[in-house]
Amino acid sequence: MASSHSSRGGVYLKERADSSPSRRPPIRSLPDVCPKEPTGERRVLLDGPSVVSEHDRWTVYSSKVNLPAALNDPRLAKRESDFFTKTWGLDFAETEVMPSFYLPNITRENFGPYLQEMAQRERIHERCKSICPNKDDADAVSVITSNHEKSRAELEQVPKIFMKPEFGLEDPGTFNSVLPWSHFHSAAGKSSRDVASSKLLQEKLSHYLDIVEVAIARQISLRSEAFFHAMSSQHELQDRLLDTQRAVAVLRGRTGAIDRVMCQGPLKALRTALTRNNCVKLHNKLKLMAAVHQTQPTVQLLLSTSEFVGALELISTTKEVLQQELQGIHCFRHLGSQLCELEKLIDKMMVEDFSMYARSDLNRNLSEEPLVLEKERLESLVFGLLRQRKLDFLDIYGEEMIMAAKAIVSQCVAESVLHIEDIDTEVVTKLADQMRVMTFPQWFDLLKNVFESFLLNMQRIQATLNVIRNVVQEILASNQRNRVPEEASSVEETSNIASGEAELAYLTHEGLFISDAMNQPQAPQPATVAQNESSSVGGESRTETPGTNHQPSANTESYVSSFMCSGETMMPSDVELNRVLSSLQELLFTASDVSHDRCVKALTARAKDGSLERLSSSDFVSLSRAVEGFIRDSELLCGRRSASLKGSLHTQANRFVHRFHEERKTKLSLLLDNERWKQAEVPAEFQDLVNSIADGRITLPERKIPGQEERKPAEFLLVNGQRYAVVGTVLLLIRIFLEYCQCVNDIPSIATDMLTRLSDLLKHFNSRSCQLVLGAGALQVVGLKTITTKNLALASRCLQLVVHYIPIIRTHFETKLQPKQFSVLRHFDHITKDYNDHIAEVSAKLVAIMDSLFEKVLSKYEVKAPMPSACFRNVCKQMAKMHEAISDLLPEEQTQMLFLRINSSYKLHLKRQLARLGVVNDGGPQNGLVVVDVAFYTENIQALRSLERLELNMGEIWEQKR
Repeated sequence: MASSHSSRGGVYLKERADSSPSRRPPIRSLPDVCPKEPTGERRVLLDGPSVVSEHDRWTVYSSKVNLPAALNDPRLAKRESDFFTKTWGLDFAETEVMPSFYLPNITRENFGPYLQEMAQRERIHERCKSICPNKDDADAVSVITSNHEKSRAELEQVPKIFMKPEFGLEDPGTFNSVLPWSHFHSAAGKSSRDVASSKLLQEKLSHYLDIVEVAIARQISLRSEAFFHAMSSQHELQDRLLDTQRAVAVLRGRTGAIDRVMCQGPLKALRTALTRNNCVKLHNKLKLMAAVHQTQPTVQLLLSTSEFVGALELISTTKEVLQQELQGIHCFRHLGSQLCELEKLIDKMMVEDFSMYARSDLNRNLSEEPLVLEKERLESLVFGLLRQRKLDFLDIYGEEMIMAAKAIVSQCVAESVLHIEDIDTEVVTKLADQMRVMTFPQWFDLLKNVFESFLLNMQRIQATLNVIRNVVQEILASNQRNRVPEEASSVEETSNIASGEAELAYLTHEGLFISDAMNQPQAPQPATVAQNESSSVGGESRTETPGTNHQPSANTESYVSSFMCSGETMMPSDVELNRVLSSLQELLFTASDVSHDRCVKALTARAKDGSLERLSSSDFVSLSRAVEGFIRDSELLCGRRSASLKGSLHTQANRFVHRFHEERKTKLSLLLDNERWKQAEVPAEFQDLVNSIADGRITLPERKIPGQEERKPAEFLLVNGQRYAVVGTVLLLIRIFLEYCQCVNDIPSIATDMLTRLSDLLKHFNSRSCQLVLGAGALQVVGLKTITTKNLALASRCLQLVVHYIPIIRTHFETKLQPKQFSVLRHFDHITKDYNDHIAEVSAKLVAIMDSLFEKVLSKYEVKAPMPSACFRNVCKQMAKMHEAISDLLPEEQTQMLFLRINSSYKLHLKRQLARLGVVNDGGPQNGLVVVDVAFYTENIQALRSLERLELNMGEIWEQKR
């Protein structure tokens, strides 16, 4: 042991000695004598030269040789002794360094305590060095190495067979290899050579033995001190074991005395108390068996009063008691299976009872109150079904809901038919046929009754589902509340067990207090409490049920608390309960969808013969508002907007719009085909209609009340201060497109369809009027003799009136469309362009009429007396007729523009005719005659209204002189 300590101490000192040079601080180089150039950055003193900045000044990095070589340069005449002093001063080399005032003087006395402390370790270390020389000693190492090699060489002389772990002379092979039989013949047969070889073998073996003994002795001599130290430790250990043995014997004797004096009596008392507790447990077990025996009669009594929740709870408690407290009792071996069958029977009974409840609730009279039928019964059934995980009971309610929805329509139709004497139910048996036989007011009242009935039905369904939702939410909340007490009770139970064990250990150790503890009243065990509760439940049910009619509790929390009191419940998990909540919401959505589907069937049954398409605008608007009101109310009630009824209404609206459009298009076509294109008088109601449009009311005016004073019709239609001469068809067209706008106001959902139809109507008016006037179709259709300029001007003015109202119609439709539907407004741009093109064509036609007249008349023009010539007189007469025909129809600006074009055409034809006749502006007689005619033309034209500034410039009609 000492050697090991010393060796470790030696190694420690050696490591310190070896590691001391490595712990020296690194050598730091002095800073450069010549400072580096500033570069704008902080750089360390030992940084290398920069390859970016220029080095104009010399630094130590610029030298090519080391500093001693520079100082000992043999080429210098004399050595520069002031190499350091010239920079750092003359006293740099000769000045002595003063000792620091902050460092004390260290003497040998300061190491005295350390030397005294390390003296013992040093002696041990020296002694270990004598036994095992230091490895740093070269001589000792050489001696040890030589001795080791010598011992190894000697041991190698011994055969390897003696060194094997499995060496044994009992093995014949090993024995023969070590001692050959040739050396052990009989004595008579021995020769002197055999004797000599036997002796030689004996000496060889003895030599081997000596080598091994010497090696063992050498190893023993090296480890003798540790060996003797281990031997002395073994003797000391044996002495301590003897002392321990004597102490154990004394302790056993004292323990036996304590057992005889203090333990046997108290332990007997504990055994007696344990026997008493076992008897109490047996008595409680028997009472529990008696209570369990009465389970089936009690369940039958509860089922007779439809108390499914109590019966299920009693069955669950009994099954739990059978599995935990009464497991293995032979007389109850069949009770578990009987209870399972009884539980299955209760499941079927609850499902049938819930189906009967749903049927009676949904099929009762809608005028009855309250909304929820037998709320306590519904809560009890829902709790029972959830208790048994019968989560598909909502499917049963959904099926009954669909059947009830079908019955609502049939019942409403039957009630309506009873009040209609014109319908014979024996002849007309089908509901659809009965609805088609009704007049529209009768059918509309029926439809409103159906809507009202479905709304009441959905209110009932919503109230019933809310009761079920409250039950599920209460169970979820109860589950969350019970998690915290369960965790706290588990922690408290663990602490109670630990405290009980500690108390028992204390009483066992202190025998004087055991009797006092046994006299204290014993708290009932959990199992006993459960048994008492079970027996009380059975007893109370058995005694109370026959005398009273057991009604389910109206308080939802009582059901939840009764479920949660049992040790193990079959209640669904939170995930399943949340799924039930989602199913409730989906069931409400389904109720809305089913109601809408049945209303769709009532709507389509009426529309099968096309009666809805033939409704008037007001009737269809009333129908549309009623349907949209039902959709809105059902959405507020159920939280979902069903698309079936909305789609059916949209389909009927499309058919109505198609019929509406076809009627008005046909009516417009008939009006155009009978239009004689003469100016019509404007009734006062049309003027009021135009005035209401100007005020921003794009609606049809109210019907004229009979008895009001009738006003005389006007000659022109006043629109924003301008007079419009119109035909009767255009007045009706204004009323027609106001009817379109009114339909869009009443039914905004058909705005896009109405816009398309209205654009088609406007295009039809434009194309048909073009065919009748410009294309002269009115000659054959109406029988006109010719298309006059007045007809053309009147048609142009009518087109201008329609163009005036197109932007107003566009703005009105834009307010009824969604932003994504604005693309359909481009139809109005196309229509406006077509109308403007048509108006331009009419103007061009008027110019063309006069142009053909000028060409015909001026072709006969001759420059001769009398003056003015007959040709110019004829032209002026035709121009006056043209002005008279259109001046009252077209505004002054358009009349001026039109006659400017006619005047330009006249100048062109006159210029050509003068050029053909060879008349030039030379001041001759012909020139004078032409001047007189032109002056006559200008005077007649300027005499017309709004043409005062129109003249024929002479310079424009002569050919330029060559």
